[in-house]
Amino acid sequence: MLQAVVSAPVNLPEHGVITVFIDLGNTKIELLHPSGENSPIAGFLHKNPTGGIHHFCIEVEDIQATDSYLKKQGIRVLGSPKPGAHGANVLFLHPKDCMGCLVELEETK
Repeated sequence: MLQAVVSAPVNLPEHGVITVFIDLGNTKIELLHPSGENSPIAGFLHKNPTGGIHHFCIEVEDIQATDSYLKKQGIRVLGSPKPGAHGANVLFLHPKDCMGCLVELEETK
């Protein structure tokens, strides 16, 4: 009905998840399934048994520059840039600094 392109499941053991990507042209949705009890998604589902939005992703051109800028603004960045599900570098921002939402930043270059 929405002419979505749905990927095959992708196992990402380094992130503790199995993902399915839904591409709607101008919007991408990533569905996550925990690949074990130690998955961060498993903890989220235990706290939210009916599911919900775990995080949302914003594309940025330069992840290092964005990382530096956000830290200067007092935003807590979780970890350092590392390859995400699409192979591009990603960072996560602490939910307490983002109105309760976990935010993922994905580099576009």
